[in-house]
Amino acid sequence: MIPVRCFSCGKVISSVWEEYRERIKSEPPGKVMDDLGIERYCCRRMLLSHVEVVDMLRRYQ
Repeated sequence: MIPVRCFSCGKVISSVWEEYRERIKSEPPGKVMDDLGIERYCCRRMLLSHVEVVDMLRRYQ
């Protein structure tokens, strides 16, 4: 699960997660983040480095 807010600056980033995840399949991540208004380095880091742990753990149920 993506955090609701950026850990560093507190900007809400969870609202763009679904669109970001779909659009990076066909576009470069940097361009997608620019289009979505994610300009701060700390917020960009949150999106780029996020790993869906829930999907990985779901296999072990």
